[in-house]
Amino acid sequence: MKLTAEISMYPLKEDYVAPIRWFIQRLDSYPNIERRTNAMATQVVGDYAEVMQMLATEMQAAHQQFGKAVFVCKFIGGALDLGHSE
Repeated sequence: MKLTAEISMYPLKEDYVAPIRWFIQRLDSYPNIERRTNAMATQVVGDYAEVMQMLATEMQAAHQQFGKAVFVCKFIGGALDLGHSE
């Protein structure tokens, strides 16, 4: 089963851009997961278990690396077209 997830990271520090870029670059290391980022959030699509494992691993890594950060996620079962626009 496929999963589409949207995730936003809000590091609780003044220099918030560097941790967000770091997190997004780490998401790119997963070859089976498609990623698209815009000004508000990052969307990923892939196998359900792989996406959930990736998010758990990378959110934990971000907390260990940068301390406090808020992650906001939305999930929808199935693969959405991340290139779709109206």
